[in-house]
Amino acid sequence: MLFMKGSPDAPRCGFSRKVVEILKDLGVEIGSFDILADENVRQGLKTFSNWPTYPQLYVDGEFIGGCDIVTEMHKSGELKELFTTKGLNIQESIESRLKRLINSSPTMLFMKGTPEAPRCGFSSKVVNALQEEGISFGSFDILSDNEIREGLKKYANWPTYPQLYHKGELIGGCDIILELKANGELKAELA
Repeated sequence: MLFMKGSPDAPRCGFSRKVVEILKDLGVEIGSFDILADENVRQGLKTFSNWPTYPQLYVDGEFIGGCDIVTEMHKSGELKELFTTKGLNIQESIESRLKRLINSSPTMLFMKGTPEAPRCGFSSKVVNALQEEGISFGSFDILSDNEIREGLKKYANWPTYPQLYHKGELIGGCDIILELKANGELKAELA
């Protein structure tokens, strides 16, 4: 249950909006109460929780925290773990999965196969270019997960693989990576 300003569809403060986004990202269905609709509940809940601000998140009647705590728990994975422990079904959104994967390494390559065994010539060329420049990178085999494979095309608005990301931003595909390497700019671009 989320006690917030406004509703999940129409939050009336940035902190409430942030917590709603986190919960939606995790695919958690929530009940909510607009504390602006009842001053007695608004003031009484502050005393009950010993927490002076809103929003306030409760899971199975237990006070979890406000925006800062929920945000930190989400970043560390504790929030997802809490919901799982409480037996709540979580369906992480595809966008959330993609963001998590893209940011799982400072330089991240979405490719066919693995760096040790690429399964297409373009992926092989990008792996070789990165390795020749001494650039360490994480990778994800898009052939292992069709939801990621199709979702990333839409998310990035880039229809082909491989796709190279650096610090969460799309750098490009094979042609761009090879051009950056040929111009001596690849290592600087990924520094």
